[in-house]
Amino acid sequence: MNEYDEAMSAEELDPHAGRAAAEEDELDLTPMVDVTFLLLIFFMVTAAFALQKSIEVPPVDADSAAPRTVQDLEQDSIVIRVDGDNVFWVGAPKWEAEQRAPSVQEMQIKLREARESGPPKLLVQAHGDARHGRVVSALDAGSGAGMESISLMTYEDGDLE
Repeated sequence: MNEYDEAMSAEELDPHAGRAAAEEDELDLTPMVDVTFLLLIFFMVTAAFALQKSIEVPPVDADSAAPRTVQDLEQDSIVIRVDGDNVFWVGAPKWEAEQRAPSVQEMQIKLREARESGPPKLLVQAHGDARHGRVVSALDAGSGAGMESISLMTYEDGDLE
């Protein structure tokens, strides 16, 4: 017998041997499809939680806007200063000195106290080295306290002295 006859006789003896070899070559895609759907559902659900907050900024009217100094803004506004060490300093026109607030919660409490006895305007002064998240926390606190006007300015060392 030659080699062809031997192969034929092996297939004739076990007709399922060829089918088993073909089934082993196929890849089961069911687990991959399951994982894909789980990832799709995960990203759809988490995308719903990523709603962005925004602050409406009105355009500046160059004709009616008179130049104002920092002292003018500070006199008729509650001031939250974020220094280079990311510490909040809250000041009100009726207070003698700024009050230190190392955490966001303390800053919010002091802002509410200043809002009760002060004007409905807020000036956030952010140092150039302050973290962006701390500045946004101050802006959000002003919005949450019901401030009618919120202004933002940046400063560097020596600018406010």
